[in-house]
Amino acid sequence: MYYYISFLRPPPFQVTLASPLTITPQIANDLRTECYPDAHDLYYSWALENQTSTFPSTSQPRQISRPVKLTTWRENNAYRELTVLPPQGVKEGQRYRLVLLAQPQGMPHVINFAAGGSTPYPVMSMPILFSSRSRPTGSKQEQVERIYRLPTSLQSQAFLHITEQTSFDLDKKVWDSGLGLSSWLSEAVCTPDGNEIHPLRRDLCSTILSKKCDIIELGSGTGIVSLSLGSIRSEKLSSEADGRIITTDLPSAMPLLEHNISANERYFSSVHTRPQALVLDWDDECLPAEVASVGTGFDLIVMADVAYNTASFASLIRTMDRILSLGDNSDQTSSPLVLLGYKERDATERSLWDMLLSIGVELKKIGEKVGAGGCPVEVWIGRRGNTPTP
Repeated sequence: MYYYISFLRPPPFQVTLASPLTITPQIANDLRTECYPDAHDLYYSWALENQTSTFPSTSQPRQISRPVKLTTWRENNAYRELTVLPPQGVKEGQRYRLVLLAQPQGMPHVINFAAGGSTPYPVMSMPILFSSRSRPTGSKQEQVERIYRLPTSLQSQAFLHITEQTSFDLDKKVWDSGLGLSSWLSEAVCTPDGNEIHPLRRDLCSTILSKKCDIIELGSGTGIVSLSLGSIRSEKLSSEADGRIITTDLPSAMPLLEHNISANERYFSSVHTRPQALVLDWDDECLPAEVASVGTGFDLIVMADVAYNTASFASLIRTMDRILSLGDNSDQTSSPLVLLGYKERDATERSLWDMLLSIGVELKKIGEKVGAGGCPVEVWIGRRGNTPTP
């Protein structure tokens, strides 16, 4: 489990010049059903928005002002409104992002995958316009941004800027399983192999780092896993990479998914490592043409947090079966690897493993990422190695 700082009451899009803001911060789990149980100091900072660019143009995260203590978080005052002072020296027409932080040192606005979720994850608002002109009504912010530091090699790193919704749309939020799996992938690929490495992990790393690799992710949401894979392949293979990364979800997820891909464009060395957002509805009778046209079949099928709704399992399994049947899968070694990031929310979700067996896919648990407590994110890998059950 990870804990996230968020805006229970987000800031507005515009405020009168030099006026204080009123917000309500929250620290809770990804479902927002469990508040952070301990007392923890909260800080705030400001990041001046570049007026000429939609996305950061460098390989470094946004720069922020010196953090100021906002309050000491306690679960019993979780709904308390707080006042935030405007940026020092703010000028007419400038736009700033409000940043809420759990610590004041280092790069506190950046989520470090290597830290393992030991402190609550920071959050950044959308740009706030400071102006003496009249303020529009009904302009509540509905999105936030988080920045993730992802090691892509022993010497390099990517700072992924991920936008998510403040509303509780399931396909527009970052979930523990996506974070845990992305963190595990980074560690697995960047750490040299040893004799103790599980053979399936070695196969996975070899697949991800192969020059020609076709990857598809199911239920991508904000796209953090596909973005991580694209960044890692770009760093390791540069312009030599071939293949594609197709990142799929429902139509409602596409605008935010495409935004996050564009926001991290600088980390993709070519069209072969840049994720391609594509609608794939598990209830459809046929695969999209872009998926079905991968004549040689996919090398890797990726899923994170797809087990939250047991009613969707039958549709997911049918979709998996169709994808697994693409190309030449006459023997086990030619069948795609299946990679699953999973955090248990209900024991009934484990029925997915039996349903995968019915199409010949047996998954083995080869790792996990432990956050700030609760259930860890489990990493499962397998292939279709048996004859599917009729």
